[in-house]
Amino acid sequence: MSSSSDFQQDRHSFSGSPQKWTDFELPGDTLYYRFTSDMSNTEWGYKFTVTAGHLGRFQTGFEILKQMLSEERVIPHLPLAKIWEWQVGVACRQTGHQRLKAIHLLLKIVQCSSQGDCDLTLLKPLWQLFTHMENNSCHDMAKPGILLPLHRALAELFFVTENRVTELGSLQEYLLALNTEDHLHRCTAQ
Repeated sequence: MSSSSDFQQDRHSFSGSPQKWTDFELPGDTLYYRFTSDMSNTEWGYKFTVTAGHLGRFQTGFEILKQMLSEERVIPHLPLAKIWEWQVGVACRQTGHQRLKAIHLLLKIVQCSSQGDCDLTLLKPLWQLFTHMENNSCHDMAKPGILLPLHRALAELFFVTENRVTELGSLQEYLLALNTEDHLHRCTAQ
């Protein structure tokens, strides 16, 4: 897909499963597309939706929430528990930059929330992703000390969250909720 008929400007190419496709924006009022099959599959092709005149849904929502969470006078009027629940779901489902942006918003919510605003146990799937990344980084000696952006973002989220629950006096309950019983047995055995 491109904004020019020669496919040289604002070009976006996709191949494979729908999970590899991401929202993008094209300037102008015309979209050019070319579909080419390599005949490796018997499916009908791809379906895409074109919406004119605004930022992509994800980017728009991200910008609005980021701005709202930056305004101290607005925060008391926000349904933080519901926003938290939505953003954890987004961070679990999305990939790439969208996942990083969702984690960024989770970090802002943790920093401005008070006790009971957010169900921190909802972070369990992200905690499992983080511990998996931690375990794999220990075994990857080819790049010592280098963390991927997602790994860094999750590390910051869990560091800030741990400090926050410590301030609120609920660290033990939080740690128990994030870990599986099997993991706790292994840690105790060690």
